[in-house]
Amino acid sequence: MSRFTRASVVATSALGALALAACSSSGGKQTSDGGGGSGGGADTPDMTVALITHSAPGDTFWDYVRSGAEDAAKKDNVTLEYTSDPDGAKQANLVTQAVDKKVDGIAVTLAKPEAMKQAVQKATKADIPVVALNAGGDAWQDMGVLSYFGQDEIVAGEAAGEKLKEEGRKKVLCVVHEQGHVGLEARCDGVKKTGPTMEKIYVKGTDMPNVQSSITSKLQEDSDIDTVMMLGAPFAMTALKSLEESGSDAELATFDSNKDLIAEVKEGNILFSVDQQPYLQGYLAIDSLWANTQRGLVYGGGEQVLTGPSFVDESNVEEIEKFAEEGTR
Repeated sequence: MSRFTRASVVATSALGALALAACSSSGGKQTSDGGGGSGGGADTPDMTVALITHSAPGDTFWDYVRSGAEDAAKKDNVTLEYTSDPDGAKQANLVTQAVDKKVDGIAVTLAKPEAMKQAVQKATKADIPVVALNAGGDAWQDMGVLSYFGQDEIVAGEAAGEKLKEEGRKKVLCVVHEQGHVGLEARCDGVKKTGPTMEKIYVKGTDMPNVQSSITSKLQEDSDIDTVMMLGAPFAMTALKSLEESGSDAELATFDSNKDLIAEVKEGNILFSVDQQPYLQGYLAIDSLWANTQRGLVYGGGEQVLTGPSFVDESNVEEIEKFAEEGTR
């Protein structure tokens, strides 16, 4: 079985787990503070789960993760406490604070594994179950984490590279919007491994004018670039402005999506999006902690539970559009 096929099989298993979990309960009422779901779903004791991500302000990707987590929390009688910080040391401190509060479970992203390791291990030593999602697919097992929900970023990058090569692309600019993020680096590395000639640049993802000007400058400098590969939906939307501003004939592809980006794919302004189903990552992370705490179950059996990659392009964008409007894709 190829790596791409294996990813699809396990992603399908993740969807099956979601459907099975949905049968465990129904109903429930979400808290109004926006911090998570609470109360009334599963016929199990109340529990509190901390969801701690490396989200930067304004990154709409995390709205999908959080929405999935809140839906699972509502179903599972879980109070969800959501916090985030893109700085590795500060994110680790949020984990330590959750441990000190004696939460019943922690779901955490591991974009900067070395910065997170000590705090995560403090949680596991305190017998608080921890699952990882979205980032850290190569690091979670060494930290004593129960499960991982996300995509293999190298596999995703290789799939994107192969698709670009099939479409006749010759030179790709891969734009990294957060230095030190192991997952973003892996995406570019995967594209380079299987795709066309690739050049990588770094931009400051928290400063969209910087993102736009950096891409514009690079496109004006190098007319051989025929594809800009972005690594997140908000940054792809900004890159559209760079393409117009620079006068380049290059086209745009990206990882991840949101409602606005899906519309651009439909209009033909973006070649494709590599989708990792962030809603599913958030849902499974929280539901797995409920299943472990209340039923003694572990999702994945010690292996990654893959939620991607899959492609959104002209062949399926109309099918995906409905779910993008509903906030699940």
